[in-house]
Amino acid sequence: MPRQQQPAARPVRRRSYDQFDATARALDSVGDRWTLLIVRELLGGPRRYTDLHADLPGVSTDVLASRLKDMEQTGLALRRKLPPPSAASVYELTARGHGLLPVLAALAEWGAPALAERRPTDAVRAHWFALPLLGALAGIAREGVLEVRLEEGAFHLRVGGGAGAALTAAEQVAAVYGYGPAERPDARIVLDAEVCLELARGGATFAEAVKDGRVEVLGEGPLAAELRGA
Repeated sequence: MPRQQQPAARPVRRRSYDQFDATARALDSVGDRWTLLIVRELLGGPRRYTDLHADLPGVSTDVLASRLKDMEQTGLALRRKLPPPSAASVYELTARGHGLLPVLAALAEWGAPALAERRPTDAVRAHWFALPLLGALAGIAREGVLEVRLEEGAFHLRVGGGAGAALTAAEQVAAVYGYGPAERPDARIVLDAEVCLELARGGATFAEAVKDGRVEVLGEGPLAAELRGA
């Protein structure tokens, strides 16, 4: 019997600037609409397709599926199945994907002045404030998990000891931030979105916001004490 021919692998989609330049090559991989926002979502840890779609309002299912495939093929993300009893698959960043953290952080800092006013059509998720807040907490020396509570929800950050720096391959399994409350946080803070934005824009320091009561610090450990300025 003739050997059955295997279907050809889906080729990597190439929409290149065709320029021998590092910036152009980077944009070949992440310049498509939605790609960097998918990276933003995956910086918080592995996520199911349905979770990604829920937290990327405005993206179509076809576009999201296409971008995820492209990210797998260009080595930015991978898909794996969760162990039993779960049958779900999740997407997570590779070490190369995690290397985009400082890029996203810089974009968040650059874009913060444009958030002077929230438009009626603007969606919001609590964890979207994670990257701007990491910048405001960059000077924290004590390492630990910080739970952040806003009216829009809660998320948690790993702070101190260079937690906001680019991750190495060995660190890629640890998220820079995580969704929802932490199981055992070292400290908690309560603030509102407006204060987060002011911190991101450099209108106030974290210490100033704590001192004037716009940030409430909860907890008794060393991290909480440092955040209070003790």
